[in-house]
Amino acid sequence: MPANSVGVTKARLEAFSDGVIAVAITLLALNLRVPAPDGTANLARALAHQWPSYVAYATSFLTIGIIWINHHAMIGRLRQPDHMILTLNLLLLLWIAELPFATDLIATYLRAGHGENVAAAVYAGSFLMMAITFSELNRHILFAKAHLLSVELSIERRRQILSRSITGLIPYAVATALAAVSQYITLVICAAVAVFYALPIASSSERIDEAVS
Repeated sequence: MPANSVGVTKARLEAFSDGVIAVAITLLALNLRVPAPDGTANLARALAHQWPSYVAYATSFLTIGIIWINHHAMIGRLRQPDHMILTLNLLLLLWIAELPFATDLIATYLRAGHGENVAAAVYAGSFLMMAITFSELNRHILFAKAHLLSVELSIERRRQILSRSITGLIPYAVATALAAVSQYITLVICAAVAVFYALPIASSSERIDEAVS
């Protein structure tokens, strides 16, 4: 039997991952609620009151979308996966699938007057754990299992790719730490990271496949 003794092809790995990511990004929209008509409330005001839901939704949507692009580039370097790659990939999908919950949590508690700092910590912490897992999967593919790459990469190039992944951990770590100070600062940092990696400047010069956010 070939080295991939688990019998899972790269195509099957990508298809399963795409399915989980698609479900996660769809579930985000379920957290957006239509204000109930009561005959007195102003609809525009009611919609504006729900701005935390919109900001959290947009941030998470962009983040999941970018991680999908980066995941495609990362797995695309592989010739075939092995058991450890599949395990790390499942762990990455675990954090991605958890994001709709974390998004709903911060949207609900952002202005609740209690629990908002914990909610912000969970939200940013989810992004941080996703980024850590992505970086570890990237490291495993690029160094521990470099012989499984479809195209040989120099060690300098592999270090460059991994370095960019690790750099992306910093803002999420800061956002998680600052959740105890201000939930708004945490949300702004997470949103800023998502917007930055969605801009053309972040996708140029070979950076789109190295972003971890």
